[in-house]
Amino acid sequence: IPAGAPAADDPEVVFQVPGPTVSFSRLHYSVMESKGLCHKTGPEKHILKDVSGIMRPGMNAIMGPTGSGKTSLLDVIAGRKDPAGLKFGQVLIDGKMVTSDLRLISAYVVQDDILMGTLSVRENLLFSVNLRLDPRHYSTADKQQRVDSIIDDLGLQDCAHTKIGTEFLRGVSGERGRGGSIGMELITSPRLLFLDEPTTGLDSNTANHIINLLHRLSRSGKTIVFSIHQPRYSIFSRFDHLTLMHRGDYFTDLGYHCEPFNNPSDFFLDVTNGEAQSTLDITSFNYDDKENCDNSNLLAVSYRQSTQYQRVVEELDHLTQGLEGGVGGQGQKADYVTSFWYQMRIVGGRMVVNSLRNPQTSYAQLALNIFFALLVGLIYYQIPLTLPEALQNRSDGSILFLIINMVFGNLSAVELFINERALFIHENSSGYYRTSVYFLSKIFADLIPNRIVPILIFSAIAYYMMGLKPAFTSFLLFTLTMSLVSLAGVSLAFLVSASVSSFAMANVLIALPFVFMMVFGGFLVNLNSMLSWLSWLKWISIFRYGLEAVTINEFKGQIFYSNTTILPGEVYLETQGIDYSTWGFWQNHVALAGIITVCMVLAYIQLRRINRWK
Repeated sequence: IPAGAPAADDPEVVFQVPGPTVSFSRLHYSVMESKGLCHKTGPEKHILKDVSGIMRPGMNAIMGPTGSGKTSLLDVIAGRKDPAGLKFGQVLIDGKMVTSDLRLISAYVVQDDILMGTLSVRENLLFSVNLRLDPRHYSTADKQQRVDSIIDDLGLQDCAHTKIGTEFLRGVSGERGRGGSIGMELITSPRLLFLDEPTTGLDSNTANHIINLLHRLSRSGKTIVFSIHQPRYSIFSRFDHLTLMHRGDYFTDLGYHCEPFNNPSDFFLDVTNGEAQSTLDITSFNYDDKENCDNSNLLAVSYRQSTQYQRVVEELDHLTQGLEGGVGGQGQKADYVTSFWYQMRIVGGRMVVNSLRNPQTSYAQLALNIFFALLVGLIYYQIPLTLPEALQNRSDGSILFLIINMVFGNLSAVELFINERALFIHENSSGYYRTSVYFLSKIFADLIPNRIVPILIFSAIAYYMMGLKPAFTSFLLFTLTMSLVSLAGVSLAFLVSASVSSFAMANVLIALPFVFMMVFGGFLVNLNSMLSWLSWLKWISIFRYGLEAVTINEFKGQIFYSNTTILPGEVYLETQGIDYSTWGFWQNHVALAGIITVCMVLAYIQLRRINRWK
């Protein structure tokens, strides 16, 4: 439906380079509903059913009431929906099937602003330009010039060096944030730009400014396609083409009249919502199936019989002539323009900057480890070698306390992938970087400041305050064991973080395995007295391996005594059934390293399996 602004073929409108024409024919998209907490597959829900249309250069708006499928239509034609749900239909760009090469000309701006909050507007744009422009063809100066040009075009000069903002950091306004999101996608100079509800959450003046910006972009030779809910008239007048979801048609011929001074966008939504009344009687229309034609599907049936629909079908038939039928528009993903190591440098650098500008977690983790190190050091200060205190305060007290602290002291790791889940999905789907690059950068940026450094400080304080075996090699082995125990707990937390999207579920899932590992770790239950069908659980207990390694390191070679007794540490280890041989000691570290490796690999697999089609 032509809207209020000049159309793309208006002689007063001159496009620098005409944008592509997007056509979609007979799209059928459906999803399988899930039931209950177990996500059992339910009935199939049809989202789009036999939808066809054409998006031409200029401003193409998709309007409709909530739940009408406008966002789904936008996502399908932009290739952002699960290909398995597209049962039938084709999406073409300039009459050609969508391939990875053709997708390079398009960009997608999501509804919510997804930017790194600790970076400035300019830094976010530099991140995008570094990853999305081939460094072999664009120099650093070229990239800087591209960023400067976009900042000027979007009118972001006054906030270019302002942080986007986080929960701890005040940032830019909603208009500037939305402009930054659009700028991130304009880096590649796309001829085709998709936007999901670009005015949602903005006040009327800000929304008007964003639409004016898109209008200027459309006049520079771009095809702009966006969904929008209920725009004011000044926004509506900027549309070149309007697609109405929920059975839209020529309303005047059906007896729907827009009153003077009524906002056309409000009128159209009233009609599609069934709130406007037709002045004509439904029985006056010549339909093949009048029994099943009521007011709810009057618009859909009339559209199928309209001359407008016939013109669209004829044009689509012309565009698809010579193409094979079936499902189209879901081509393979384009290759990355930058190498793995280049992406590692850029993404890893952003992770480091983000950690430095948002150090609350690192400070809290360091303070927690120092506090517990001092606490355990004061409680078990300079443990003597005299019996029975020597045995009780070591095996049943301090060592148990140390292992529990190493495991449960890293629960903050469950937030690692949850906090940036939406950011990762958007950037990864848009081709910024590989999943492996994000995973490795995130892991290393978290492990060094939040895990490794605090563990070293904890070990140094606690070990010498407690007066454990004085040999320096024993201290190094103690630190190694503490590090592996901590990293094993952290890797399990990473796995949970990559598997779920909410903190509540993550806390439940991480607590259960830790409790089971503690119960079957060997210090709360005698492993030899357990039921045989439960005995296998000891082989997956982080607590067990850590407890045995620290106990061997501390007791082997020690001599404990009382007034009448001398007890070598090896005797005590034998009574506990602990193998204190060289292999017996190192097999615990091998097992911990194995747990770390398995959990990290599974975490990476889960990260790759994240549903990017939601």
